[in-house]
Amino acid sequence: MEYRKLGHSGFKVPVLSLGTGTFGGTNEFFKAWGSSGVAEATRLVDICLEAGLTMFDSADVYSGGDAEKILGAAIKGRRDKVIISTKGTFGGGNPNGFGSSRYHLLNAVDASLGRLGTDYIDLYQLHGFDAQTPVEETLSTLNHLVEACKIRYIGCSNFSGWQLMKSLAVSERYGWTRHVAHQAYYSLIGRDYEWELMPLALDQGVGAIVWSPLGWGRLTGKLRRGQPLPATSRLHGKLSTESGPQVSDEHLYRVVDALDEVAKETGKSVPQIAINWLLQRPSVANVIIGARNEEQLRQNLAAVGWNLTPEQVAKLDASSATPRAYPYWHQASFERNPPPV
Repeated sequence: MEYRKLGHSGFKVPVLSLGTGTFGGTNEFFKAWGSSGVAEATRLVDICLEAGLTMFDSADVYSGGDAEKILGAAIKGRRDKVIISTKGTFGGGNPNGFGSSRYHLLNAVDASLGRLGTDYIDLYQLHGFDAQTPVEETLSTLNHLVEACKIRYIGCSNFSGWQLMKSLAVSERYGWTRHVAHQAYYSLIGRDYEWELMPLALDQGVGAIVWSPLGWGRLTGKLRRGQPLPATSRLHGKLSTESGPQVSDEHLYRVVDALDEVAKETGKSVPQIAINWLLQRPSVANVIIGARNEEQLRQNLAAVGWNLTPEQVAKLDASSATPRAYPYWHQASFERNPPPV
């Protein structure tokens, strides 16, 4: 398993991590992802560690906190062998039960530590930007938590470019711990990350941790023109399809056609190719893979240890390209301001 430095830090992470959104399945939204209990989760962790995948990603809202509990049980007795990343900000229950205020983050981190059964979190990420809390309050709180040794590195997720850049500037101004990771959606059918966030990441030293590399379950290799959805798919649920990234059928099938061509050339599966393509993109430090079961996990683990050829990458690039929004199409015409890819 290849390891890469996480952004502008000395911390090295494996290029793959296992997402725990499939642990628990205790509500409608997450049940569509999976419902692994402690026994199955422990087996999945065993397989990951055997393959050199040591990083596990969770969040306090995954199955209402049950995903963190199950992960904590699955790694019990081997905390020193794993890297834990989790997230906070979302939530509910009372007016202070969500957001990135000092009040909420201090409570959220302590609650996550309890569910995970650990006294520190390797990477703690803000799950979204809280526009109602001063950035200074949020970052000073995270800096305090680092100094208290409850978390070791900080990151964010689903930020826009200006939100991330403002956060970095505030950390720089006060000498506080800065974000070294941005957990972002990026896939062959969702390349918006490249427009603003990738150039920012390269310029500021923020490593990308990619979520949903298979485009919300659309690049599993089971979707084809004129064919019904597979029997087991999160895309059956209206809640999942409406809350996830949108893509037109024609664009999806154009990308799938290219993936099928590369699959024939390489002997690899569609998901393996989609993940491998991401690992060759600038700024990407880690890709989060999911697995409902052992078979899916082993398939996804096989996405590493080989590389697509430049010609195959170019074929996938061309099939997945979309018109850039303003001002990015205009900037691309200025030779001193080229896009990163």
